[in-house]
Amino acid sequence: MPTKNPQTESAGFSAEERAAMKARAAELRAEGKKGAKKADDLQATLDSIAKMTPEDRALAERVHMAVTTTAPELSPKTWYGMPAYANADGKIVVAFKNSGKFNTRYSTLEFQDAANLDDGDLWPVSYAIQKWSPAVEKKIVEVVQAAVS
Repeated sequence: MPTKNPQTESAGFSAEERAAMKARAAELRAEGKKGAKKADDLQATLDSIAKMTPEDRALAERVHMAVTTTAPELSPKTWYGMPAYANADGKIVVAFKNSGKFNTRYSTLEFQDAANLDDGDLWPVSYAIQKWSPAVEKKIVEVVQAAVS
């Protein structure tokens, strides 16, 4: 499915984006044991995204690009079968829970204990996502930046 206007919606990763991710996985495998683990985690993440319904997959792909671009220090991996991103200590910072996994009406971007989002005695740690838009992307980038600060 071709990519729609990148400023609004997306039907998913473009062929170029998929090729770049596969090339990165190959680079990580070439780095040796530690790189191979990262490559395997990246591949598992991409595989989990590929298994989603088209609507969930399009959202998960955009989330993946936003998180990995905004916070390259986070490592993609799966967590309970969901795409997730861990810090250098291996602790999950953020995970994407697709709506199809639990038959809910929206997907969620969920921040874990390792995220630096503390704001007094109350702060959001989960965001519902129904549709990708520039506003959604901007908010995700802002929250991910805060989470890794």
